[in-house]
Amino acid sequence: MRLRHPLIAVAALAATAVLGACSPSAPTDNNAGAASDATLTIATTTDVVNFNPLIGNSRTDNWITSLMYPRLLSISADGKKSPLLAKDYGFTDPMTAFWNLRDDMKWSDGKPVTADDVAFTINSILRDKPAGNTTYGQLVNVDSASAPSPTRVELKLKKPDSTVVTEVGFWMNVVPKHVFEPSGNVAKFANDKDWVSSGPFKLTNVAKGQSYTLERVTPYPFAPNNTPVVSKIVYRVYPDINTEILALKNGEVDLIANALPPAQVKNLQSTPGIKVQEIPGLGYAHMTYNMKHPALADVKVRQALAHAVNYEAIRSVVLQGQAVTTGSSPIPPVLTEFADPTSKEYEFDVEKSKQLLTEAGYGPSKPLTLTMIYSLQDAVTSQWANLVKDDAAKAGITINLQGMDRNTYLAKTDAGEYDIYAGNFAIMDDPTTNMALTYLPGGAINYTLVDDPALNSLITQAQGTTDKAAQKQFVQQAAKLVRDNVYDNVMYMQNLYVAHSDKWSGFVVKPSELLSVVDPQSLANAKKS
Repeated sequence: MRLRHPLIAVAALAATAVLGACSPSAPTDNNAGAASDATLTIATTTDVVNFNPLIGNSRTDNWITSLMYPRLLSISADGKKSPLLAKDYGFTDPMTAFWNLRDDMKWSDGKPVTADDVAFTINSILRDKPAGNTTYGQLVNVDSASAPSPTRVELKLKKPDSTVVTEVGFWMNVVPKHVFEPSGNVAKFANDKDWVSSGPFKLTNVAKGQSYTLERVTPYPFAPNNTPVVSKIVYRVYPDINTEILALKNGEVDLIANALPPAQVKNLQSTPGIKVQEIPGLGYAHMTYNMKHPALADVKVRQALAHAVNYEAIRSVVLQGQAVTTGSSPIPPVLTEFADPTSKEYEFDVEKSKQLLTEAGYGPSKPLTLTMIYSLQDAVTSQWANLVKDDAAKAGITINLQGMDRNTYLAKTDAGEYDIYAGNFAIMDDPTTNMALTYLPGGAINYTLVDDPALNSLITQAQGTTDKAAQKQFVQQAAKLVRDNVYDNVMYMQNLYVAHSDKWSGFVVKPSELLSVVDPQSLANAKKS
């Protein structure tokens, strides 16, 4: 499926731009599903680390907390943003952004969801800087948020930023001010009991290492008759994807939240009682090289590493042909408004790699040894990491692999404790914002730790302009710098597959593993036949 990227269009400087005039409504199909006593059991491979959505950054954290803490905007399978809590949004002038909210959403304790909650969430992120919070990087050009009315939120900008209203709107979970404010510092608030929800479900029971139980909340306006169809959602924790697949086949679970390993897709497609759904990809797999490492600070070493990877073999053998090249660019080709079709992937060339290493001063008398970290719960990365190691050895580079549980992996990533980071980004929906987070100094996911003045300038110019043609030019020039200097070694973009019991239907497909069919709107409409 081809996805098109929606750019914000801020109209003439003094004009008012309003986007998303209509909010999505619940399905009107009379057979959409009446409320039932059914329980939907979902498999995951990791425990929750943080119940505070302003801190948590693992997939299971997100899957569970997003069922309780709403977003202003949603995203559809074709990559387009649409209203959710916000019914419309835009800019009143280049320095003022806004969202107008629905007035029919409540927290589970009966209090209304208001603009005060949204403004509080934004101002708290700016003030307390929660660790691993992606939204903090998207708020870099925001001075403050205010609530001039119960249903209107306004952002005062430090400088024009054409991406902020949709990116913050989509990525940020809104939290209840009356619950989080008494903590004093949202970055230190555990939020590990007495949960309050404005999603379709509320967490009610935690059995660490075993399960997480959520119960239905009403009203929820994005479900039939304002009521989620199923009574309970139970996330069960399994050690790996293979155990999850066995549990699905045995009927212990109804759905696997994790994307399937490519090698399992055909097998499960032909398994009676199981349905496999394709999830559009909107991200990429990559390796980043820590430029604080003396050897990796040399562009020739990074280029040598880039030439020591057999990308086509990884895509054909490990991904079973379910992935495409990005031309070594950080812009996925599905974002056709920004992608540069002339960008060429680094060629797998062992001799070229050896030559670059020699020019950088490495060879038999001075061998290069590096350590690469990856998550053992990521079955695909676990496989290609070994191919990367074997091919690098042909060029005289020793790569020691360190596979670890996902939560340890994330902690090491945050601490910068790696030579090479291997992983993937689930949703790269806006090139300008994504590059700001990934390559600007202090960016939340700047794993290369790059600080290139030329790159910084291009990204900030792309952020500041509302001219599509100019923004595309800045973005493509920035992507070329990333590619040529190997600030990111982007390997492929992959469409994903998830599996569930064929007794269940009504799921709403969203792009990426982060959303897939476990998005709140999807689970609120799922029904058992």
